[in-house]
Amino acid sequence: MHLGFIGLGHLGKAIAGRILDCGHTLSVYNRTAAKAEGMKAETVFSPRAAAEKAEIIFLCLFDSAAVHSILSQEDGLLSGDISGKIIVDLSTNHFKEVPLFHGLCKNAGAIYLEAPVLGSIVPAAQGTLTVLISGDEAGYAKVRPVLENIGKHLFYLEKPGLATKMKLINNLALGSFMATIAEALALGETVGIAKEEILEILSAGGGNSLVLNAKRNKLLQEDFATHFSSALIYKDLHCLQDLAYSEKKSLFTGSVIKELYARTFAAGIDQEDFSAIYKLFKKG
Repeated sequence: MHLGFIGLGHLGKAIAGRILDCGHTLSVYNRTAAKAEGMKAETVFSPRAAAEKAEIIFLCLFDSAAVHSILSQEDGLLSGDISGKIIVDLSTNHFKEVPLFHGLCKNAGAIYLEAPVLGSIVPAAQGTLTVLISGDEAGYAKVRPVLENIGKHLFYLEKPGLATKMKLINNLALGSFMATIAEALALGETVGIAKEEILEILSAGGGNSLVLNAKRNKLLQEDFATHFSSALIYKDLHCLQDLAYSEKKSLFTGSVIKELYARTFAAGIDQEDFSAIYKLFKKG
């Protein structure tokens, strides 16, 4: 199947590569065209061009402002004939913006599916992401075979907005686990226990988790090349605070963790992997 793909950041490029590995062909667009170099895909130079030959177009962008621009700019996706096409948005958006995206696409004759993913570069390359989907059920049925190429677990939450909200809730757990593991590791080192032994004990005890298993090598080697940046989880936790506010719910751990990730900007590590929060605790 020929697909469109827009957004070749760390995660987007890994997902696009997986789609190519599964035998599909792609028209890819990225604001910085050089990011498409080396990909066995057709590079195009506008969002509209990415949709011309494709019935399904994937988006994987930084935030809602970027999604809105890709949809609505002068040469955006919705500037051409998009009737009957399906736009699958893998981005993590602000929940307040998602109804707008559904409406814009519907008015243009297209179907918009919000489909944020759980997982980063390694599971993306392996096709083992978890994908949360909300939107038109018939549209979901059409794209499900492609989603199964990138996701081991698919969860269909029909009502628009629910997939996005669930992604934000998941990242409450993700950020909290990462910060707790990082703090425990730094404290263990302070009292004189070897890093390898601390992580082994945590993995056999209360720290055992997908997060620890995924980030063990990064913590051991202190190689924080970005899979999922601190800037991104900070953005997501800010959206989560807005969600809690809209529901008149307090957000205890989420707010503390968000402020911890805010410190990565001052430390100059906001573009590193979010496991680099370990540096804040190690420095003290």
